[in-house]
Amino acid sequence: MIHRRTFESAGTDQQIKNESKAFLLEILSRTNQRLSVRFWDGEVWPEKGETPVTLILNHPGALRAMFGSVNEVHVAEAYLYGDVDVEGDIESLVEAGAELVSDHLRWRDLIRLARTLRRLPAEHAPRDGGRTAAHLHGKQHSIERDKSAIHYHYDVSNEFFKLWLDERMVYSCAFFQSNADDIHTAQRNKLDYLCRKLRLKQGEHLLDIGCGWGSLVLWAAKQYGVDATGITLSQRQFEYAQEQIAREGLSDRCRVLLRDYREIDSDFDKIVSVGMVEHVGKAMLPEYFSVAFRALKPGGVFMNHGITCAVGAQHSGHNSFVDRYVFPDGQLLPIHETLHAAEEAGFEVRDVEDLREHYMMTLRNWVQRLEHAHDEAVRHVDELTYRVWRLYMAGSAYGFRVGNIALHQTLLSKRTPQGASTLPLTRADWYR
Repeated sequence: MIHRRTFESAGTDQQIKNESKAFLLEILSRTNQRLSVRFWDGEVWPEKGETPVTLILNHPGALRAMFGSVNEVHVAEAYLYGDVDVEGDIESLVEAGAELVSDHLRWRDLIRLARTLRRLPAEHAPRDGGRTAAHLHGKQHSIERDKSAIHYHYDVSNEFFKLWLDERMVYSCAFFQSNADDIHTAQRNKLDYLCRKLRLKQGEHLLDIGCGWGSLVLWAAKQYGVDATGITLSQRQFEYAQEQIAREGLSDRCRVLLRDYREIDSDFDKIVSVGMVEHVGKAMLPEYFSVAFRALKPGGVFMNHGITCAVGAQHSGHNSFVDRYVFPDGQLLPIHETLHAAEEAGFEVRDVEDLREHYMMTLRNWVQRLEHAHDEAVRHVDELTYRVWRLYMAGSAYGFRVGNIALHQTLLSKRTPQGASTLPLTRADWYR
């Protein structure tokens, strides 16, 4: 639950609102986004008709709480803990923030804004809303620490994820064949698209690294007749996937194991990894691809599906909102670094496809479904967790839209000793 408090002001209510408006005028003049502000007493400003998004200041010190320290975690926490609320299109507010960051203020402007903020009350809502920032221990990307990182994000509540994911609980980029596709159709499209790219055949052994709630191994076993094994570090995903496999009557040729990718020791005809490479980290990419290469039979293929970032935009520090509240120890890399690590491990790069617009559409679907399910969501998780996912997914949708991040599906081949790839000459079968 987000706490509300009434704060004593350093001046009259009107004086504080006037100072707040002066600060907001400076800020709003630097963005092309249309937004309005609702003050703690209900006044809406500026009065220029409806806007896509409204920033709600819940108390007189809200702006100082939000901008008192110029870093994204501080700004995000003002929303997470209830100093401010957001009504309407939260993605447009994220875009406004990005425009402000890119608009390099002169020192005299910064000094003037800082003086205005200091005239506002130095109060904020209590920082005890339930979910806390991640605090991982041990060597980074050790198996135990990776388990903790996965637990932090994925084990919050299966019921929470069910509210806004599709009917198969697919937590990765969907594949939209038209703008009319709903999220359920688009995720079915994606599952089948991956299977076609892998060119699965009945009786083959498939490994899914980071299988989530088991949607892909279930689809591949049921629709393509393969023997499918999935691995995950999430206890709740593991339990859910096992239940689904048993319910579908596929236990003889489909299974999910609670296992790290470094613990793979079997030979597979095909390997797939969907939305897992982002957790690996740059330092571990050589081992990640080497493990997959050793586990794959000659003539097999590995489909690596993951989020990448634009050149120069990679982040690996601990001062971002995503690292602290969403994916601790996660790291996005430019596609050329991923491809280089794959080739160094022995793979041949056979196909690379960027689906960033599809992920933008996926995230917008998820945000809309999550917002509509707010009341039910906070029965399964706390309000702060709801806000973390709403902000994270809206921010990611913006990132995909403008090209700061992308989604690459990369098909990698392990040649036979004679140098053959065993692949057909064209991709025609992918688009049947």
